[in-house]
Amino acid sequence: MTAAATSPVASSPAPGASLLGIYLRLSCVPMLWGATFIAGRVISAHLPPATAGFIRFVFATLALMAALHFTEGLRALTTLTRRQLLGTMALGATGIFTYNLLFFTALSVLPAGRTSLIIALNPVVTLLIAVALLGDRLSATRWLGVALALLGVWVVVTRGDLSQIAQSVGKGELSMFGAVCAWAVYTLLGRKLLQGLSPVLATLWAAIWGTLFLGLLALRDVPHVHAASFTVEVWAGLVFLGVFGTAVAFVWYYDGLRRLGAARTVVFNNLVPVFGVLLGWLILGEPLSASLLAGGGLAIFGVFLVNRVKG
Repeated sequence: MTAAATSPVASSPAPGASLLGIYLRLSCVPMLWGATFIAGRVISAHLPPATAGFIRFVFATLALMAALHFTEGLRALTTLTRRQLLGTMALGATGIFTYNLLFFTALSVLPAGRTSLIIALNPVVTLLIAVALLGDRLSATRWLGVALALLGVWVVVTRGDLSQIAQSVGKGELSMFGAVCAWAVYTLLGRKLLQGLSPVLATLWAAIWGTLFLGLLALRDVPHVHAASFTVEVWAGLVFLGVFGTAVAFVWYYDGLRRLGAARTVVFNNLVPVFGVLLGWLILGEPLSASLLAGGGLAIFGVFLVNRVKG
């Protein structure tokens, strides 16, 4: 899952713009983001995390360059100030490099559906860090949403036995929680450092930095990666993650933000773990346990409260 570090100012739909088309594209975004867990699960069985992340973001960077070409022009790449370049470097280090290393590490040991429900905590962790470090305040309803989301993920992780949290948290769960924290830092850094940059340009530069960092780390994997690892399924997954799960979904999501505003757009985020679980069941044959469904429903409702209610 990828989103920009900054949010554009919301505006009314442009004259003649199809609201139906906007809503249809926004409905596809959580499906694409949910499917990233399926693709990541397939890829992580064949490639090390750094190599998988590097190839993913080669495709993502090329796709984002195409998006920039058609929106602002590639000359916009040279317009950043030194502060903005350092800011995008920090974004690349957190939201691209660290997030993807932990994302693929988690999916190498956890089912896709279970992983997608853990990552549903992204907005919750982001809010908690903002409260702790930036002095943000939350309403009682939002605090309730935080509590329900945490409880729901607790149910998922412990498979319904809440007393077994210590025994239930392993490498995969810790990696995914780390990825959640990396994405929260990415989001908050972008809010502070990248004022005045468009989401496409900010994300493209973050992708460039992140691809560089991942590529440097992936050099150590070269002796261990063989041509046989790059099956048709792996290539398809990498292209999907880079082009559709990153660039296309990102452009559609922020078009929705620009045309409909944040309140109506962010609600679609609640569907990401739903699609993650359903696609894991349909495509990978992952079981749908009672604890997964109950905890997932609780977590999604909590995240809905966090996203929907302001203040």
